[in-house]
Order: sequence, then C-alpha cells, then structure tokens
Amino acid sequence: MVHGLISSMDFSSFDKRAKVAWEDCLELYEDTIHEMNHTILASRSHDHSITKDDIQTYLSAASTNLETCKDGFIDLNVLMNSKMYPFTSTNFSLLLTNALAINGALSTIPFKLCTWKRTSGVIGSGGRRLLAHGIPSWMSMRDHKLIHTSIFTMKVDLVVAKDGTGNYKTICEAIDATKHLRNGIERFIIHVKAGIYKENVVITKKMMNLMLIGDGIDATIVTGNKNVFDGSTTFRSATFAISGNGFIAKGITFENTAGPQKHQAVALRSGSDFSIFYRCSFKGYQDTLYVHSKRQFYKECDIYGTVDFIFGNAAAVIQNCNIYARRPMINQKNTVTAQGRSDPNENTGIVIHDSIIEAAPDLKVVQGSFQTFLGRPWKMYSRTVVMKSNIDGMVDEAGWAPWNGDFALKTLYYGEHMNYGAGAGTRGRVKWPGYHVITSPIEAGRFTVGRFLAGNKWIPASGVPFTYGL
Repeated sequence: MVHGLISSMDFSSFDKRAKVAWEDCLELYEDTIHEMNHTILASRSHDHSITKDDIQTYLSAASTNLETCKDGFIDLNVLMNSKMYPFTSTNFSLLLTNALAINGALSTIPFKLCTWKRTSGVIGSGGRRLLAHGIPSWMSMRDHKLIHTSIFTMKVDLVVAKDGTGNYKTICEAIDATKHLRNGIERFIIHVKAGIYKENVVITKKMMNLMLIGDGIDATIVTGNKNVFDGSTTFRSATFAISGNGFIAKGITFENTAGPQKHQAVALRSGSDFSIFYRCSFKGYQDTLYVHSKRQFYKECDIYGTVDFIFGNAAAVIQNCNIYARRPMINQKNTVTAQGRSDPNENTGIVIHDSIIEAAPDLKVVQGSFQTFLGRPWKMYSRTVVMKSNIDGMVDEAGWAPWNGDFALKTLYYGEHMNYGAGAGTRGRVKWPGYHVITSPIEAGRFTVGRFLAGNKWIPASGVPFTYGL
C-alpha cells in the first residue's frame, strides 16, 4: 500500500532538491518491500534456514531505509509535508517497531542460534546445515579458496583494465555485463587491474554474490566526488554503492575526493548482507564509510576521514584495521563513528575490534589544534563498541562527543573494553548513563564476530581470516 501511494505520486510540483530526495526514497521503499516479503515468506513457510536473527536483520534494514528516506530531505533542507511523506499516515513505521519488539522477544535465549555443535562430521545451527570445515552447504565450495588464491592463477569471470588488456575498460561496464553472463547467483568474480577508475558504481539488490579483486590498496582505485554541498543526498553521494547480498572486495581503494569543505561525501556505501571487505582502503573526509544496513565484516582495511567517517546502521565489525583521523576544517571536531540505531530492538551497531585508531600524517603534525572523539550519537539508540584496540593520544580524554545537548545520552550504548595506548584511559571519559567501561568478558563477547555477526556461519566460506571471539 505504501509503495503504491508513492509510485502514483505526482512529482511535477516538487523542486529539484525534493525530486533528488525522492529518488532515494523510491529505491529504499523497493528494498523495504523486498525485506518485508522475505520476512513474511520465511515466517509463513517455517523455513528453519532463516533464523530469528535473520528476520531481525531484515526488519532492522527496513526501519533503516525509512530513516534514510527522511535523512535525504534533511540533507537538502527540504521541508517534508504529508504529501511528501505518506507512510506516516499508514503507521508503517509503528508496525515495524512492533514487529522488531515481537521478534526480539521471541529470542529468549541470546545468541542460541549462533551455537554450533559438531555431529557426525557436520556442523549444525538452527536447522541450517554446514559441511565440515565450516563451509555452508548453501554456498559454493569454490568460494573458500578464492581469497587466498593468487590473482594470476585464479579463474576469474571478467577482467577490467583501463589500458584495454581486459574484457572491459570500466567497472560499470563489467557490472552491467554480469546480467547476461552469469549463471544464477553463483559467485561471479571480476578482476579489476591496477588503475584509477573515475566512476560511480552501483551494485543493485539483484546482483548477488559478486566479488571484485583489485591489485592492492592504492593500486586499484575507484574514485568520485559526489557530495551534499553540490546537491546530492548523503545516500546518493557514494562513489561505490552496494545493495546486492554476498558482496566481497579485496585489494581495492574506494575514495571520495570532494574534500572536507563539501561536507557529506561517501566513498563506499554497503547495504549488502554478508558483505566482506578484505585489505581494502576507504578514503574521504566527512562520512567516508557508510555501513548502511545488514551484516558486514571489514578485515585488515584502512579507513580515513574526519567527521562521522564510519557511520550507518548495519551490524558491522571492523577487525584488525587501521583507522586514521585526518585534518578537518577549522573549528571542526573529528568523530570516528556516528552509529544510527533508531530502535532499541534493532540488532545493529558498529564494533571496532583489535584495531588501531590514530592520526593520519596531515593531522599528526597539528593534532593539538583539533579534538578527536571515538563517536557521537547520530540516532536515539546509537551503539558503538571499541575493544582490544590501540587508541592514539589524539583522542580526547572524554572519548565521546554529544550530538546535540543531551540527545540520546541515556539511550545510547557506547562501550570500551581492554583498549590500550595513550588515548585509551577511561578515567576522564564521559559520565553519560549510556556509556560503559566493559569489564566482563561475557558482556564484551556479545560484540565479537562470532556472536554479533554469527560470523562463523558465513565468513569461513569466503576464505577471509577472522577472529571468532575476543
């Protein structure tokens, strides 16, 4: 019903900015319908391969999509009214809130579905069967060897090369070709040779299980400069945007070169469930890495930015990565994260684990002139955890910054566990009700790859190394 109302709307009276914001909403509503249908079908069919956590992920993504639609209007300073925002009259957001609460309550034993038992050579969990060695039976056995296979011996499906030595000269051409060349949803591998690719790439929700392999950080570079200052929404500013599930990238730099003066300018946005980024780099200033929705894993990556440069409402774990705060504009403060959980039952958050948080070279020489914080609460139930990481002395002793007055200070969840380094001391940290110095390994364990992402169900098949627990 909601999508019908929106699709039938007359946009002729909208100005250019309103039309730009509505383009986001149309895409987001279509994705929401997909997630809701997936959830309803799974619940009706009693498909045991779909866990309660899966359903909570789909519901959380649907809720995130509605928030993102609103954010686009805020980005472009467009005043919303009932005509522009019809889902408010249908109580759709309230229905999502209730569904999140009900499904969350059904999961009475936390993380039960993430417990694995080995019987007769087969690992089982929640009815979903996995083969020995942790490879899911519903994923290709071929996937397990892909990451560690040399690019020179790996069988790839397409090659992109600017110099004309591949099948295509641009990534967009190669992505478009997959619609006609691939067989079903089997993993499709594209090798992107070294070079600078100035293009904005979009992987739609229908393009599942794509894998892009570059020639290494700062060798294969995808670059763009879309930004909010010049009329884009934050959502649409991404140089590289992914909605299709099961996306994997290795050895690629994603960047947005708009600069700090252009404000929100995304290098990469992912709404891909079970997406993995291995040995990649993300370069930008404000809003560099948009972990938009669903489950995501980042391993041995470099992330650069200034304001809110890791943000969004995915369930994202960033492990063994280097996080670099850059020099912001005068009178700006650096904030590493801005997590966007808007409902207490969403199973989302940003976890930084066993990583390094330090000043980039341009900030290091003047870091005494700028404050840097671990994060601030973008939405009411913002949740971020930093654990077992090396925090540089550039981080302010308060650790965390408010968004606006006392907004969300009682409802957020910010946690630190066993960090070290000159900026890791917690004695001078904020005294907010939602801030926690986590001393219990059991509490910290909630935010590990194994439990927060149920990563042992889907990461092993990629071949990417990961730490399951603390």
